Amino acid sequence: MNLLARPPRNGETIPAGLRQMRWIATGLLILMAGIFLAARALAPVHPAIGFVRAFAEAAMVGGLADWFAVTALFRHPLGLPIPHTAIIPRNKNRIGETLAAFLRDNFLIPGVVARRMRQLDVAGAAGRWLASPAGTQGRLRVGASRLAADMLDAFDQQRLGGMVKTTIGQRLRALEISPLLGQALTAAIAEGRHAPLLDGIIRWAAKVLAANEHMIRAIVHERAGSVMRWTGLDETLANKIIDGLDKLLVDMAEDPAHPLRAKAEEGLASLAQDLQHDERMRERVEGLKAEIIDNPAMQAWLDGLWEQARAALLRIARDPDAALTGQLGDALRQLGGTLQQDPMLRATINRFVRRATVGMAADYGDGIVRLVSETVRGWDARTITRRLENAVGRDLQYIRVNGTLVGGLVGLLLHAVDVLL
Repeated sequence: MNLLARPPRNGETIPAGLRQMRWIATGLLILMAGIFLAARALAPVHPAIGFVRAFAEAAMVGGLADWFAVTALFRHPLGLPIPHTAIIPRNKNRIGETLAAFLRDNFLIPGVVARRMRQLDVAGAAGRWLASPAGTQGRLRVGASRLAADMLDAFDQQRLGGMVKTTIGQRLRALEISPLLGQALTAAIAEGRHAPLLDGIIRWAAKVLAANEHMIRAIVHERAGSVMRWTGLDETLANKIIDGLDKLLVDMAEDPAHPLRAKAEEGLASLAQDLQHDERMRERVEGLKAEIIDNPAMQAWLDGLWEQARAALLRIARDPDAALTGQLGDALRQLGGTLQQDPMLRATINRFVRRATVGMAADYGDGIVRLVSETVRGWDARTITRRLENAVGRDLQYIRVNGTLVGGLVGLLLHAVDVLL
């Protein structure tokens, strides 16, 4: 019998507040029954006891009626299969469909989402959060940081690192780098930014020449005839060659209008054109790019790059205060100030967030609706009954209390009318 508060069954947990209200409502009903019996026995003592009896009798009727109504929502009263009882268990599928339709019609329609998102200043809120270090000390930041760290730790690092490496590799392979190099070189030549490149090449050539003088002397000595070696002219010739090359490099470094520099610039310009328009050059560059990507050293570098990025993310997630005190913190605070002071940037970000949210509602709204409906449909009757009763049961017990008191007052009023008339 459901008149008394019952202990949990099958792992069911009843909130303390709900259990207390059940006892109060049931105790009040029992109290009215006791008063009724006492008043019935003492009725001959005094006519006023009739009013007490009428109040208690009507209160019992009201309390029992409301107990039946409340119980009928969740189960069969007294376990009897009375028609139109256990309403929620019998209609759980319809409840799930109604709840899903409510979500769809009020929250997941793109037009509704767009209308609600227009009222939100996401960029402004983010700017205030970033610009105010004191505002980042709440439980939200700590919880978000802990969640991010736990997620990074929970992922399979080998698989996740492989996914990152594969994604980067695919992006690099899909990127046709030859035209980009050609355009960059053309722009550098047009703006005179290629001069440091030529200077670097000349300095590198001078260092190579200085480091390989012995090789030049050996080559001249081997190629020279026996007469030149006997007379020592091979050494003189090697010195002349080395001095000439060295002077040529010095002249090229000091004279921006040197003819060989002009030839080098023409070669760079031709290379820039070939990189952009010569199909064979583009194929060679793409082949070289593929070889570099497939090189084990490059793969190892990508692995190390991911590990470094993951370690940095973990440090930030585990100790956001330390991250916010460094250069990253300064950059984030500056970004927050910019978001608050630049209305155009704020409007752009809000528009992007709004469109992204509307797009998600359009793409995934039906999936969310199906998820809600199928989840509720998958619950057994006892589960949905327990959850709904625990959620609203306290207020339903107040209905029983009110029904008892209101019924008693109505009975008292009817008895008074009967006596007076």
